[in-house]
Amino acid sequence: MPRRPRSLRLAQDPEADRLLSTDDFALLLGMLLDQQYPMEHAFRGPQKLAERMGGFGLRAIAEADPAEFEELAATPPAIHRYGRSMARRAQALAQYIIEHYDGEPSRIWTEGEPDGKEVLRRLRELPGFGEQKAKIFLALLGKQCDVRPTGWRESAGSYGDEGSRRSVADVVDAETLSEVRDFKKRAKAAARSAS
Repeated sequence: MPRRPRSLRLAQDPEADRLLSTDDFALLLGMLLDQQYPMEHAFRGPQKLAERMGGFGLRAIAEADPAEFEELAATPPAIHRYGRSMARRAQALAQYIIEHYDGEPSRIWTEGEPDGKEVLRRLRELPGFGEQKAKIFLALLGKQCDVRPTGWRESAGSYGDEGSRRSVADVVDAETLSEVRDFKKRAKAAARSAS
């Protein structure tokens, strides 16, 4: 899998961040886990699996016995607050990438030299990825992974804005993690007061 031009700091843990920086499926899986769970803990999930499985591999996850994989994912410290359901989603994601991209996640953003709209469409089709998660991941690719298909910023919406602090795409250290967390708190408070 292609190596990224820089070292990611999403998990705020050296080993977990090294895996995210070098394995495209680990990065996609971290994004999948980033919901209803602290961001940095979600992105530590792939490293937890790697430690428990004796290495990290898309095909190993896809082919694992579902009950055993659920147990592995839910064992404390679990990969997510909802470890078992996220284990099922992780396997579905791995199986989808094998079926549609021959096990190469980078083909999502490289096959056929797609523009930003096409990459966003492909990301939205992934199990566990909706519109918002797809836009955030596209912004993460563009801002931190040097994957910049034509029109990526526009397709990522406000997540692609330069200098923003609204999602994991903007986290490069502990300070920016705190800024993103503050932004999310303010957004939730505004949404509550509007309803």
